[in-house]
Amino acid sequence: MDDDKYIFTLEIAVRDYELDSEGIVNNAVYLHYLEHTRHAFVKREGIPFGSLTRAGLVPVVKRLEIEYRTPLASGDVMLSRLWIERQGARFIFHQDIFKKDGGELVVAAVVTIVCMENGRINRGDVLAQHISKYLKVS
Repeated sequence: MDDDKYIFTLEIAVRDYELDSEGIVNNAVYLHYLEHTRHAFVKREGIPFGSLTRAGLVPVVKRLEIEYRTPLASGDVMLSRLWIERQGARFIFHQDIFKKDGGELVVAAVVTIVCMENGRINRGDVLAQHISKYLKVS
């Protein structure tokens, strides 16, 4: 784990109902882990998503890429970590999940977020203001 690049870490325990018939976390559940991590980050930063959405500004997932490396199973605890870069109107969340014990990479994901305002993509400057201290611009 290259600890220097991550700006947020969330510890999550695997719940038994997230397992598939093979006894490992179902691949679709990782989408929830990634989203939960982004939402926990937003909450920690005090970003007023409720008021933003009421004002017509809605961040949405435009693209999501996941590379599955090793499975999680019952009793595992993970560290879900992220860092963010901005490419024009896109906010790129680089999200990695590691096993807490041993640090093995479980999932590497890249999630592209865009901001919609009144049904149209905008530059996302309002969101950028809230997270500017974390953004790597490319």
